[in-house]
Amino acid sequence: MSAAATARPAARERPRVSWRRPLSLTLRYAVLIAILVFAIFPFVWTLAIALTDKTAGVSIYAFPASLLPRRITLHNFVDVYRTFHLGAYLWNSVSITVMTVIGTLVVSALAAYPLARFRFPGRNVIFSAIVATLVLPSETNFIVNTLTLKNLHLLGTHLGVVIPTVAGAFGIFLMRQAFLSIPSALLEAARLDGASELTILTRIMLPLTRPSLAALGIFTLVTTWNAYFWPMVVLSGAPERVPLSVAVLKLKGQFNYDPFNIAAGSLFMMLPVLIVFLLAQRLFLRGLEGAVK
Repeated sequence: MSAAATARPAARERPRVSWRRPLSLTLRYAVLIAILVFAIFPFVWTLAIALTDKTAGVSIYAFPASLLPRRITLHNFVDVYRTFHLGAYLWNSVSITVMTVIGTLVVSALAAYPLARFRFPGRNVIFSAIVATLVLPSETNFIVNTLTLKNLHLLGTHLGVVIPTVAGAFGIFLMRQAFLSIPSALLEAARLDGASELTILTRIMLPLTRPSLAALGIFTLVTTWNAYFWPMVVLSGAPERVPLSVAVLKLKGQFNYDPFNIAAGSLFMMLPVLIVFLLAQRLFLRGLEGAVK
């Protein structure tokens, strides 16, 4: 009797519905959607302005009407490309970016390998000094780097833009952490087989740290492509050699102001790195994850 009596109330009890988990999930998605809208809204508005036919008499300040163009055209892109010769500036950006990415990967790998795998006095002090430069603003180096480039007769050249930027603390730190994750047994086996340190670096270390190399390359590409102040300082005496990030400001002058052309030029600036990052974002995240570990 007692067992049956206790079973009846238990059977009548209804399972409690937890409302905290759906509410928490809803709030998370709401915050993420708000962040997404806040992040992509400038790009969407710029794209809408660039695709708007300016002969239709639409004002860019007529919000939200400017987000939905009445007539879509690609004439703004063709006009800004031909009028301001953006093809030459685009090639300048490609030249500077490619040299900077290759130089950063080579210098970072060569500097990080001994810091990660060699034992010598002052190794930790040197690495700490390199990492400490991350807290310094980049503007503190402009005067010294400019004077050095002037003495080397590199002002006004793409090489002058590239050389001071290839030895970055972030790249050395990232590659050092990646090299530390490689088992020491592989290196010892290679040394027993008579492999030199350069062979170990090129045949073992670099192939096993490709995600970190890809992450560093993507980060360097985006940073270099969008750089403005340093290329402007170095190439101030050679305006025909400036990259697209500097030349795009020519779209807005004292006697020339066309917001539709400016928006088209801005998209010429944004789309290449955006496409590269979207295509290689998995490698970028894998490389950063390896560095954190």
